[in-house]
Amino acid sequence: MSEFEHTRAPLIAHLIELKRRLIWVLLVFIAATSVAYFFSGQIYQFLLRPLSVAYGPNDAGHKLIYTSLTEAFFTYMRLAFFGGAFVAVPFTAWQIYLFMAPGLYEQEKKLAVPYLIASPTLFIIGAALAYYFVFPLAWEFFLSFETMGEPGTKLPIELQARVGDYLSISMQFIMAFGVAFQLPIILTLLVRGGVIGAAQLAKGRRLAIVLIFIAAALLTPPDIVSQTCLAIPLMILYEFSVFACKRIENARHKMDQGKPAAV
Repeated sequence: MSEFEHTRAPLIAHLIELKRRLIWVLLVFIAATSVAYFFSGQIYQFLLRPLSVAYGPNDAGHKLIYTSLTEAFFTYMRLAFFGGAFVAVPFTAWQIYLFMAPGLYEQEKKLAVPYLIASPTLFIIGAALAYYFVFPLAWEFFLSFETMGEPGTKLPIELQARVGDYLSISMQFIMAFGVAFQLPIILTLLVRGGVIGAAQLAKGRRLAIVLIFIAAALLTPPDIVSQTCLAIPLMILYEFSVFACKRIENARHKMDQGKPAAV
């Protein structure tokens, strides 16, 4: 067998394995999306609950509307895709790890598994924070602009939200908080890779705060309440990341000191 054929054989095997992993990811996404569409009504009611609570006892007089025949259908479809992606993303990360695992050292495998667990966990924590803490604050802030109106003086200002718009802003909040909570994962990986050090992260704290508020402004609706609710947890996560990175560097330094000197 020639050298070209020798290298081509494992390449084909890797491509076949990659294809098999991608097929599994696609099948899981389709299955999760189908199940999510079956429960899309319940999912949407779950997302509506914070708005209903923000309305208070007077929520019976409010309703969400849709202005085209297909809007409600596509709203439920988007919910189904959102639910499918929510399940498929961690499964995709696991499949990537299984694909790369044969080429990793045992120490690298041990380091990868905690990240695979921490990443979806932090995403869920961020999404839960958005739903249980930020939604009530943001919805009350937006609803504060409603006015009842007085006869002969002014017209009332009342929210008549579209179902598609409400779903978009709810998913924007959940995705923004879930993705933003990956900050410790990104920073610790950069430190482990030697791209940046914990001391640099500590010195760049002021710049990091500015960047955090810029990211919060880009990821959330343009109001100070939403941006602050995202920026404050990110600053806490940044400080936690600095602490974790210092621990990583200290552990690495102790391991290097324990190694025998090279002859």
